[in-house]
Amino acid sequence: MNVTTEKIADFCESLVFEELPDEVVGRTKNLILDTIGIIIRARHESESTESLISAIRRLGMNQGACNVFGDSACYSPSAAALINGTLAHSLDFDDTHAEASLHASAPILPAVLAAAQLKKASGKEILTAIALGYEIHIRLGKAIDAGDHYRRGFHPTATCGIFAAAAAAGKVLDLSRDQYISAFGIALSQTAGAMQFLIDGSWTKRLHVGQAAQNGLIASVMAGDNFKGPANSLEGKWGFFRNYATNADDEKATDKLGERWDTMALGVKPYPSCRYSHAAIDAIIEMAEKNALSLSADLRIEVGLPKRGFGVIGEPLSLKQHPKSIVDAQFSMPFSAAVAFKEKRFIWDDYNRHLFNHETLALCKQVSVVIDDLAEAHSPENMSANVRIRTGSKSYKSFVKVPKGEPTNFMSEDDFKRKFRGLCEPFMSRPRIESLIENILAIDQFGDASERLFAL
Repeated sequence: MNVTTEKIADFCESLVFEELPDEVVGRTKNLILDTIGIIIRARHESESTESLISAIRRLGMNQGACNVFGDSACYSPSAAALINGTLAHSLDFDDTHAEASLHASAPILPAVLAAAQLKKASGKEILTAIALGYEIHIRLGKAIDAGDHYRRGFHPTATCGIFAAAAAAGKVLDLSRDQYISAFGIALSQTAGAMQFLIDGSWTKRLHVGQAAQNGLIASVMAGDNFKGPANSLEGKWGFFRNYATNADDEKATDKLGERWDTMALGVKPYPSCRYSHAAIDAIIEMAEKNALSLSADLRIEVGLPKRGFGVIGEPLSLKQHPKSIVDAQFSMPFSAAVAFKEKRFIWDDYNRHLFNHETLALCKQVSVVIDDLAEAHSPENMSANVRIRTGSKSYKSFVKVPKGEPTNFMSEDDFKRKFRGLCEPFMSRPRIESLIENILAIDQFGDASERLFAL
C-alpha cells in the first residue's frame, strides 16, 4: 500500500537546519523579504484589508500576542496567520512555482511566524520550517496535476497550502511523526479553495491563502496536543489525492524528498499580476522600448499563452478586456498588456493610475489572447508567451520562454531589496526599512527571531 503521508511525516520529523544546502537558506531569506514587503503594502492599500481587519475585531480575535506586518495591533495566533496569509496574497505579487502552479510563501510564512511567536523560535528553526513547507507544497501541487485541479474548480495554493502550512508550523512546534500524520488528517478536513472568484473579481482567492495558513497552524497545534486526525490523509480512499484530483501521481509527492530541493525552482514576480502574464509583459516592454512604439488606432497586440494561462487570464476575452476591479485586472492579460505597453513597466501603483483610465481601457480592446502551440509546448515547466504587435504596416514578434524571476532568470538580491523598498517606502521610514532588510537577511543569527522581524 502507498504510504505517502507516512513518508512525508518521516521527512518532516527528521529534517534539521544543517541538512539545508546553503543555496536553499539564501533563497529562503530572499523569499521571506519578498513576502514581508508585500504584506506591509497590502496591510495599507489592499481594498479587502479594511473589511478583513474589521471582521477580525468583531470576532474578538485581536486579543493576543502575535503580530501582523505593517500593523501596530496584536492578534491571536490564528488571526495573525489568517491576516498575514491573506495580505501576502492580496496583491498577487508573491512567489510562484510554474509546474505546480502555486504560490508557496503566502500560506507557509504566516503559519510559521505565528508558531514562532508562540514558541519564541530561533531564526534557524524558522528557515528550516519554511523550506520544509516549500518542499511539501510544491510536491503536492505536482502530484495532483495543477491543470486538472483548476479544471475541477480548485485553487492549488490553498488546497495544497494547508498541508504545507501544517508541516511548516509543525516543525516549529516539534511535532512527532505520529503527530504530523494527525496534523495532515486534521488539515484534510479543512481543505478548500474554490475558483468561483474568477467570475466576478471577488476577494476570496486571497482569503483562501490566509485560511490555509490559519488552518494549517490550527491543525499542527491540535495535533501537538494529541488531537487525533485520520491516517492516510493524502493517499487514502477519501484522502486528498482521491477527492481533489482526477488521476493523482502519488510518487511525485515524495520524489527525491530531501535530495532535490524544489525550493530552488520557485520563481518571483517583478510585476504585480498573475504569473501567467509575465512572459508577455517582458516581451511587450522589450519590443515597445526597442522599436519606440506608441499608441495608435491600428495598434494590435496578440498574446499567445499556454492552455493553463489562457484559462486563467485570457478567457472570456470580453470580460478580460473590461476589468472592473483590481482582482479583474490582476487576471486580465489585456489589461497587463495595455499597462506594459503604455508605461514600459508594471508596478503596483499602476492599478490606481490605469484601472479607470479611458485610454488604457480602450487599449485593452486592442489586445487579443490565444492559445499558442509554442507556449503550450513549454508548459507546464514554463509560463511562456508568444507576442505579436502590429502597427501600421509593421509587425513585431517575440517569444519569451522564461519570464524574469524564474529560477533560470532570477532576480538578484539587489532586485529584491528594490522591490521591498518600493512596496514599503510610502508607509515606513528609510531607517526602519533598512533595519528590517538587515534583520531578515540575517535571520539565522538570531535566537528569538520573530522579535527582530516585528520590531518596527
